[in-house]
Amino acid sequence: VLQIEIKNTSLKRNLWFMFELPKLVNKLKPNIAHFSFPIPFLNFLFSVPVVSTIHDFYPYEKPENFGFPNYLFNQLFTYLAVINSDGIVCVSQETLNRLQYYFPKVYAQGKNRVVYNYVDFENTQPKLPIKLNLENRPFILSVAQHRKNKNLHLLIQAYAKLIEEKRDIAPSTQLILVGSTGPETGNLIELIHTKSLGDRVLLTSSIDDEQLCWLYQNCQLVVCPSSTEGFCLPLAEALYFSSRVVCSDIPIFREVGASDCFYFDLDDDPVHNLSQAIINALKQPRPQLPPDEFRFSKTTAMTQYLEFYSSLF
Repeated sequence: VLQIEIKNTSLKRNLWFMFELPKLVNKLKPNIAHFSFPIPFLNFLFSVPVVSTIHDFYPYEKPENFGFPNYLFNQLFTYLAVINSDGIVCVSQETLNRLQYYFPKVYAQGKNRVVYNYVDFENTQPKLPIKLNLENRPFILSVAQHRKNKNLHLLIQAYAKLIEEKRDIAPSTQLILVGSTGPETGNLIELIHTKSLGDRVLLTSSIDDEQLCWLYQNCQLVVCPSSTEGFCLPLAEALYFSSRVVCSDIPIFREVGASDCFYFDLDDDPVHNLSQAIINALKQPRPQLPPDEFRFSKTTAMTQYLEFYSSLF
C-alpha cells in the first residue's frame, strides 16, 4: 500500500489524477491499471491498459444529486473516464445499457463487461448497535445516502401511514435509516418532525460492518425505495442475510433482486403502494437462501475480473 499526500480540494485531487497518477503507474509498471470509479485521465499518458469501473450515470440522469456546477464536472469526469479506458466494467446490466445509450461508439467496441459488486461479510461478527437503544423493539431498516433518488421520504410517509392506521405492524416498530447525510437530510428531518415521528425514526451514519450485520439479521424487513440505481449494494447485502426485502419496481432491482423481493410501483400512489408491499412482506416467512446459491460473491467477481483483464492483451 502506497500512501499518497494530496491536498483535499477537488481541483488538487483531480489534477493529481490527471497528471501525477500516470507517472506513478508508469513507475510501478503493473500489467494493468484499474480505477474503481470514474476519474479524469488521458490514456496516452499511461504505458499499460487502463480499466475503469462505472457504477452509474447519475451525473447525466440525476444532476440534482450534485448540484450546479458540480454535476457538469462530474459529467466531464465520467466522459473522460469512458472514452480513455481500454476496458470498462459496469456493475450491472442496467448500467451497461446506460453506457450503450450515452456512449454508443464506446459500447460498440466491445471492450466492456458486467461484473456485479460483491458482498463480503465472511469474517464479520454481528454486534448489537447499543447506541440505537433498540431494547428488543421490532424495526424496519433502510440503508441509503440522503439523496433525492433514494426516495427515503416515501418510506417515511409509508411508515407514518402504517403507524397512524395501526395496520399489520407492531405499534412499537421503529424505522432505522442508515446512511451518510446529503442534500436531502434537512428535508427528511423536517418530514420526520412534521409526522411527529422523532422518537420512532432513527437516522444514523456511524455504523460499522459488525453493527450493520446485526441490523440486517434482526430487522423485520429491508426497504429499498429508489427511483434509480447503478447496482444498490444494500439490496445485495440484505439478500445475503436472507432478509425480507421490499423495493421499488425498477429494472435494476429486478436484475439484482429477481424473485427474492417484494416490489411496489412508483407510479400513481407510491406511498400506498409501498405501505401495502410492507404489509404483504411481513406476512411472509423470512426467506432461506443457501450460501452456495448467492450470486454476488467475491469469488465470482474475482474470476470475472481476471477473465476480462486477460481479454485486453
